[in-house]
Amino acid sequence: MSTPPHSTPLAQAVNAALATVIDPELRRPITELGMVESVAVSAEGTVRIAVLLTIAGCPLRGTITADCEAALSAVPGVTAVDVDLKVMNQAQRDALKEQLRGAGGQRGIPFNQPGSLTKVFAVASGKGGVGKSSVTVNLACALAAEGLRVGIVDADVHGFSVPALMGITQSPTRVDDMILPPVAYGVKVISIGMFVAGNQPVAWRGPMLHRALEQFLTDVYFGDLDILFLDLPPGTGDIAISVAQLLPQAQILVVTTPQAAAADVAERAGAIATQTGQSVAGVVENMSYLELPDGSRMELFGSGGGAVLADRLSATVGADVPLLGQVPLDILLREGGDAGVPLVLGRPETPAARALSGIAGRIAAVPRGLTGIPLGLQPR
Repeated sequence: MSTPPHSTPLAQAVNAALATVIDPELRRPITELGMVESVAVSAEGTVRIAVLLTIAGCPLRGTITADCEAALSAVPGVTAVDVDLKVMNQAQRDALKEQLRGAGGQRGIPFNQPGSLTKVFAVASGKGGVGKSSVTVNLACALAAEGLRVGIVDADVHGFSVPALMGITQSPTRVDDMILPPVAYGVKVISIGMFVAGNQPVAWRGPMLHRALEQFLTDVYFGDLDILFLDLPPGTGDIAISVAQLLPQAQILVVTTPQAAAADVAERAGAIATQTGQSVAGVVENMSYLELPDGSRMELFGSGGGAVLADRLSATVGADVPLLGQVPLDILLREGGDAGVPLVLGRPETPAARALSGIAGRIAAVPRGLTGIPLGLQPR
């Protein structure tokens, strides 16, 4: 014999517990998303629930089942839990998409909407090999660990590396024309690497690169983010121009090494802001020095490149461009990337992790700006 879901204290506790179960892809309670079709609580304490999945092949169905069982089993008086997984019909999926995207379920770039408060950072470098992707991943994870809602678009289509650095092997979930990005360490991530087989190269020219980036920004559901990072390819090519067109409010974050030659090249990556109308959020100097066992420092790539670059960009763009921090060389940073465990999470006590976390804190303090945001002011 079962009881209506709200008629007893036990049933009320069961429903309260279900409200704590978070969909692992959409990062919202399953009760809020209309995923709970039915709840039945017997007098003996057996709970039977039917949960609606977005698609039949949902890759995280096991996670949803386990989370429901854990939440309900913790309720005093519950003796058994039976989770029945079903699949949404088209009308239910349409209703979910409209709920997520807003009235009409219209596609578009949500970060360009007038009310968006998401801060967008395009992480750029003058050339490859300076650790731009490792910096991006660690900054994102450090901010997510502080409770911020963070996403990454791996915009380096030809040299994608973010999924490996984050330990992501799961493919995105498609709900009709909506793509749900995988989540790792609380960070939502999308990359072209999730759509190619094995280690196949992506041989695309400008128009296809632009279309891929546009699709990532329009079709991928990130939800309400505090910060979105775009890991750009090195240089000032097609993707950098596309980012300026598709996300004109994005701020450029330039990564360089201390080497003078590297700073010269990196200056071009930041100076593009003068042509695109963007701002430069700051400079990150990576591989600044190697700390030796006796506490001394070996500057393998010279010194001062980050500060010089910050000064040059400040003069070029006509605004203060700070040096946000200097990250030392650390073999653990490389090992963490190879293992898919970012250093700020795996070894937060290391000097490199502390430097990256400090930079993340400074980025969090960078204002979003009021461009395009209605202030609700009326003339008197």
